[in-house]
Amino acid sequence: MAAVTVPVPIATSYFQYDQQGVVFNMWYFGWFDDAMTQFLTEVGYPYTTLNADGFDVQLVHTEADWRDAVRYGEQVVVDVATERIGSTSFTLSFGVRVGDQVRSTGRTVYVVVSTDGSGKRPVPSKLRAGLESVLADR
Repeated sequence: MAAVTVPVPIATSYFQYDQQGVVFNMWYFGWFDDAMTQFLTEVGYPYTTLNADGFDVQLVHTEADWRDAVRYGEQVVVDVATERIGSTSFTLSFGVRVGDQVRSTGRTVYVVVSTDGSGKRPVPSKLRAGLESVLADR
């Protein structure tokens, strides 16, 4: 089965571009983070609700592969899908594209933690349900 993704539009800014006229590589990781929070809203468990319920997420691993640059003025969309759900963690995959052309791909592993500082927590049922709704390669 094909991956189910949530498209998240990303606004680029002039300051994100380097002397080569392309988006500097670190901004892709910022886009992944922005896309994750918007993605949670789209799957029915907004980040603010996650926090209000006493949970947060910590990034424990992230990676990216670049295929082509994003140039000034191009409109970017990040496609987000759930790659894996564990007992206390989950992995999201990201595809940065301009139109139909994928410019970068990435993945990030998040661990669910308590907002009171007491450590890891099981993936809450509301979050699990949202993540399962866009689980890649079911």
